[in-house]
Amino acid sequence: MKLRDTFTVYRKELCEALRDRRTLISMFLVPAVIMPAIFFLFGTATYQLMKSTRTQPPVVAVLGGEDSPAVRAQLEAAEGLVVVSAPHDWRERIADKQLRAVVEIPPRFEASLAGHASAQVKIYHYEGEFKSGFAAGELRRFFTELRERTLAERLTARSLPADFARPFEIRSENVAPPEKVGGAAFGGFIPYVLILLSFTGVIYPAIDLMAGEKERGTMETLLCSPAARLDLVLGKFLLVLTISLTTVLCSLVSMAVSLVAGGLMMVGSGRFTTELAGSAAGGAAALPSLDPLGLVGVVVLVVPLAVLFAAVALTLSLFARTQKEAQTYLGPLVAVVLLPAVAGVLPGVELNSTFALVPVLNVTLACKELVSGVWLWPQLALIFGSTCVYAAASLAWCVRMFSRESVLFRS
Repeated sequence: MKLRDTFTVYRKELCEALRDRRTLISMFLVPAVIMPAIFFLFGTATYQLMKSTRTQPPVVAVLGGEDSPAVRAQLEAAEGLVVVSAPHDWRERIADKQLRAVVEIPPRFEASLAGHASAQVKIYHYEGEFKSGFAAGELRRFFTELRERTLAERLTARSLPADFARPFEIRSENVAPPEKVGGAAFGGFIPYVLILLSFTGVIYPAIDLMAGEKERGTMETLLCSPAARLDLVLGKFLLVLTISLTTVLCSLVSMAVSLVAGGLMMVGSGRFTTELAGSAAGGAAALPSLDPLGLVGVVVLVVPLAVLFAAVALTLSLFARTQKEAQTYLGPLVAVVLLPAVAGVLPGVELNSTFALVPVLNVTLACKELVSGVWLWPQLALIFGSTCVYAAASLAWCVRMFSRESVLFRS
């Protein structure tokens, strides 16, 4: 192995890659566009959903309650709801989103309240549907306030203080720093996108450098050069790794710019902040942030993972005779990579010594903690070490396959 020959091959492949428009688009344009687009579309969709919920009150129906006119009148006068009588097919109308929720008032409801008896109110809604959940929450809030007023009246009738039935209050206060809040909000999204881009970034150059060379008939010319096969494969590997890491770094920069720009827009727009956060000051204080050192740690963990991706992609492309065949080999690997990445963002999946040894999943879980400002050094060392071992084994496999004539010239 000669480093001079390795870097000569690397420079030659890099110059050719920089002349390829598709490579430049995947390295720079896609990360620069996809991150702002995701944040903009997500923020706009959330804002429009909240706005439509407030400007267009949900339609709810009342089932029963004919002998409780006062309660029905108070409910119909409540703000934020459009109250109608429940039709006979109210269940189907909730499913069809013509009704958002239905409240069932039991018979003799007002009489039960006046007689100091107990009654049960049922609220029907469509689980998982945002506007239905919002309508159910408004109905729950109305009847909770009615219950509190009824309780206060009963206590007053017995000459008891209003807080007699509530001996103490429960108050919760957030002690998490802003970066922890930001990590909870974006900790699953960031590694998912970075892992996806780092893997997709190696697919095209790996196919072009191996299967493409075979298809163009230039592989034989390269093998006849003075450079050793080890230098050839390492030079190609360094190019694929460079493209993958460049894609990741561009994604991080684009993500940081998008977060800063989005935060400035939220703080600067009084109307937006007031509607979503309650006040401009409260909205600015509630904006999540990410730990900058954590992002550096994310990059460090992604490097051996990118080495693993580059080595595997090069090896599989080496087995293919044509670029189309290489695509059939590498295409299913996208799902194989994304499955552990998605599993890492599921609730309840936390970093431990076992998961620290699972490729991709370990980096996903570690990234969630790092962007939150949590540094679990034993697990991080285990993750970095195990990923380096996997990457070294994959690279060794790639070098060995490149040295076999049966793989290079198989028919």
